[in-house]
Amino acid sequence: MTTVTEHVVRTGDHTTFYLAAGPVDGPPVIFCHGWPELSISWRHQLACLGSLGFRAIAPDMRGYGRSSVYDRHEDYALELIVGDMIRLADALGYDKAVWVGHDWGAPAVWSIASHNPERCHAVANLCVPFGTLERGVEACLPLLDRTTYPEGEFPYGQWEYQRFYEDDFAQAIAPFDANPYNAVKALFRKGAPLAEGKIWRNALVYREGGWFGGASEAPDIPIDTDVVSARDLSIYAAALQRNGFFGPASWYMNHAANAEYAAHAVNDGRLDMPVLFIAAEYDHTCECMISRLAEPQRGLCAELTERVVRSGHWMAQERPAETNAALVQWLAAKVPGVWPG
Repeated sequence: MTTVTEHVVRTGDHTTFYLAAGPVDGPPVIFCHGWPELSISWRHQLACLGSLGFRAIAPDMRGYGRSSVYDRHEDYALELIVGDMIRLADALGYDKAVWVGHDWGAPAVWSIASHNPERCHAVANLCVPFGTLERGVEACLPLLDRTTYPEGEFPYGQWEYQRFYEDDFAQAIAPFDANPYNAVKALFRKGAPLAEGKIWRNALVYREGGWFGGASEAPDIPIDTDVVSARDLSIYAAALQRNGFFGPASWYMNHAANAEYAAHAVNDGRLDMPVLFIAAEYDHTCECMISRLAEPQRGLCAELTERVVRSGHWMAQERPAETNAALVQWLAAKVPGVWPG
């Protein structure tokens, strides 16, 4: 078994905790998690890539786990998060890395690639395609499936929950803070194939006055062990109990600042390095099967590879073998120069 080790890097006044696997002199692959996850979200990928000879690294992102937590919404803009990751690479002595992201980690990686292309051998992202959320949520709206989500009824489509954070942040995070264990247990569920083409629960958050039907806390439902174990959930819940959801949810509060940052991307935002996008077939939030959400990246990426994994949103945890296979095949075929020697 590949050993996964714990590390801390301090760069100025910011602290980044990270997990790592593989030889310290192996080619670096840096994994950026999303909401409301942790570095352990990449546990299956760390073991796989580390065993192949890569130096696989997964930080707790800003506001999460054992990394620095801040008390203002504006402290969670993508420009600052990109700065965290570049300084992490600097501290570890990496001029370039392969960067991989999921959920909000994907906009972070897209932003690294579009603002600091010289720091990227290649980039790969799960679920959130390029040219969308890193440019602010409003960039996504013209691309949504308006047959399922008529604009008059669901102006933000299945992304209505993001509008709710902006309108009533305290109420949006209240049920998560009330019971973090039940919250993450309810969130980490495998994909639901039968929900395709139906109104997804995230679209109802705004009209129902909050998550979980507007309840004061998340319901107590059984663990979905196809995605996480009881031990995994206890680690997630302990971190979120300690830090709260203010930091993680504040990533949703910077759409205007993120759009302004994206407007100053290098090369008008076009990516020339190898790019991999893996869509989740049963991801009904970042839905790319019916809608046009994945279209912008096809005109923005010179060397784009697209794959689909039959999973829900938590792809790396629900379908680790398929996710790892897509990553490894792409690295071998499109980024052979970084393959461990």
